[in-house]
Amino acid sequence: MSSQEPTNVPDPGAREAAAQARAGNGASGSPAGGVDAAAIQRAKAEIQSIVQQIGDLSRQDIAPDRYYEEFLNKVVSALAAAGGAVWTLSDTGQLQLGYQINLRQTGLAENPIAQEQHGRLLHRVLSAPTGPGFEEGAIVQPHSGFGADGQIITDAEEHSPANATDYLLVLAPVHNDQGAQGVVEVFQRPGGRPQVQSGYLRFLLQVCQLAGDYLRGRRLALLADKQGLWEQLESFTRLAHDQLDVKQASYTISNEGRRLIGADRVSVAVGKGRRPKIEAISGQDTPDARSNVSTLLTKLARAVTKTGEDVWYTGDTSQLAPQVEKALDAYVDESQTKAMAILPLVDRRGVDPEATEEEVRKGGRREGDVIGALIVEQMVDNRIADGFTQRVDVVRSHSETALANALEHEGLFLMPLWKTLGKATWMFRRHTLPKTVGITALIAGALAALLMIQKDFTLEGDGKLRPRVQANVFAQIDGKVRTISVTDDQQVAEAEELLTLKNIDLEKDLTSTRGRLSQISSEYASLDFEIGSQQGELSPSERAQKLARLARIQEEMTSLRAELQLLDAKQRLLIVTSPIKGQIITSRVEERLNGRPVRRGQVLLEVADPERDWILEVKMPEKRLGHITRAIRESESQSLEVEFLLATNTESTLTGTLREADIAASSEVRGDEGNTVLLTVEFNQEEFRAAAPDPKVGAEVKARVHCGRASLAYAYLHDLVDFVRSKILFRL
Repeated sequence: MSSQEPTNVPDPGAREAAAQARAGNGASGSPAGGVDAAAIQRAKAEIQSIVQQIGDLSRQDIAPDRYYEEFLNKVVSALAAAGGAVWTLSDTGQLQLGYQINLRQTGLAENPIAQEQHGRLLHRVLSAPTGPGFEEGAIVQPHSGFGADGQIITDAEEHSPANATDYLLVLAPVHNDQGAQGVVEVFQRPGGRPQVQSGYLRFLLQVCQLAGDYLRGRRLALLADKQGLWEQLESFTRLAHDQLDVKQASYTISNEGRRLIGADRVSVAVGKGRRPKIEAISGQDTPDARSNVSTLLTKLARAVTKTGEDVWYTGDTSQLAPQVEKALDAYVDESQTKAMAILPLVDRRGVDPEATEEEVRKGGRREGDVIGALIVEQMVDNRIADGFTQRVDVVRSHSETALANALEHEGLFLMPLWKTLGKATWMFRRHTLPKTVGITALIAGALAALLMIQKDFTLEGDGKLRPRVQANVFAQIDGKVRTISVTDDQQVAEAEELLTLKNIDLEKDLTSTRGRLSQISSEYASLDFEIGSQQGELSPSERAQKLARLARIQEEMTSLRAELQLLDAKQRLLIVTSPIKGQIITSRVEERLNGRPVRRGQVLLEVADPERDWILEVKMPEKRLGHITRAIRESESQSLEVEFLLATNTESTLTGTLREADIAASSEVRGDEGNTVLLTVEFNQEEFRAAAPDPKVGAEVKARVHCGRASLAYAYLHDLVDFVRSKILFRL
């Protein structure tokens, strides 16, 4: 290739020669061995289209493998050749096959000597001088090669550059601004005229210029990518080492590391020892530790850090440790990750693998401590891109140092306090010192007031009003409600019928027992008459038998009568009566009980006497009971004053009395309030009647128990003090 700048389209002469060659290969029966002009024009049009396609292809940003494939297919098609190959120069300076078409048909694979000659031929074309006066490329006839003087001969030596195939080889180098980068060869059928063969070479040289343009553009793109990569690396390094906070450092590593690596997701697990936890996931401000993905990722990081080995997953887990394989399979099933790397992060500062025993005793280390894991994921493709592992290694190395420094910094004794004090020095400078002193004095005065000033110490609780005389109405036998004789809020007398039950089994037993008793009674009367009427006719043995039978019948009658009495008693239990005089306080009686099956011991109704005294029942959280009992025992009257406010009359505040005997002996779980103790409060009935002329059972009340006096701080913050004592100091 000449040293001049290559063009993007072959010159007309090369196009004409290639067209003649293509038309000549395809023409049959043309006059006088010439080529049909129409065939040449058609071939020129086809070649021009192919050249345009190669030019467009060379300007695209595609991978070399794909470029060589499409490029060679178009070249072979343009020349109507049997095949071809693209040979590229590797990093070590050796030629390697980039793409081939029908290379096996040449027979080179079965002939080692032919392979050597062919390789020398490729290197000769690749290393041939360029510039004015030098010919590029080569046309080598079948079974010929170069002699010692550089001329093509038909009887080439065994170790000389030669074509040992049955094809005509047309070879052309591919150059960029760094020199020759490869060779393109075409396997053409022999026998063409010299002008046609020259057309092959000229066309191939011209399209190789387009391939050179592709390589030049790709090199410039790689240089631009490298420049961008260095800028990203510099930014990542600066940001990662700029943080001494573990969470901030992890966040920076995950997000900036993802950009540098080019991965879909990067996560960072941190924790000394072998129980790290996920501190950061790229794209998330704060990882959700309770999510399935985060939980499974934590388990995977812990399994890998226990082994201390790097894990690269691209779909196969058969070579992994069992515990790692199990955790990895579970995570991949949940996240649908295609490829990932889980790499333990090790604090390598001060590590000397060759440290002596004496140096180890003095604090030296031969191995670093695992401080976490770096997790890199590809969600779409399991193929590892070029440079991927190198970028991961760079991120890993800087992450180890940054996290080790952050962990050491946070591990210093009272570091949060020193940070706060360090940031607070501005308060003690000359201009701000008076303000600082004044504010400090105000805060100290406020604290002193909170601790020294006393106020009433009260505890609040929710309560309900109810009459003192109140009773539940129970079902004393299984059955189904047949009739209801009362309605809501109805006044009832003691022993008044409230409702009746129906028990089919009981009725069945009653009918059966009565029928059996009637039958036995008739049998008894008949036998007794028979014995009396035949008194002189019966022999002693017959009379004894009949009397014995009569006795058995009488015994059975006695048993049936006793059973009937029990069944009658049960039948009377089907009538449910009121245990006291009062008022029905159960709401929606008809709706709740009509036709309903009930069991023995089940509460059916509630009856209370609203005309007699009322009491207040307060539900007090169990944790506050200690304050109440202590205040009662310290009180001279052995009782506490209770203020309460009726929900139906918020204008009047009533007072009552609480004694220790009125505190329930045990606590119960009641709704959302947790464990509560029931306090029974007695109060002045006349004041109560004046404030609530028509009180309702179960009316809501807000109650406040006076427990003496305490400091302002304790009166308002006693719940916090109790929490600290029970949950932090003693952990109850």
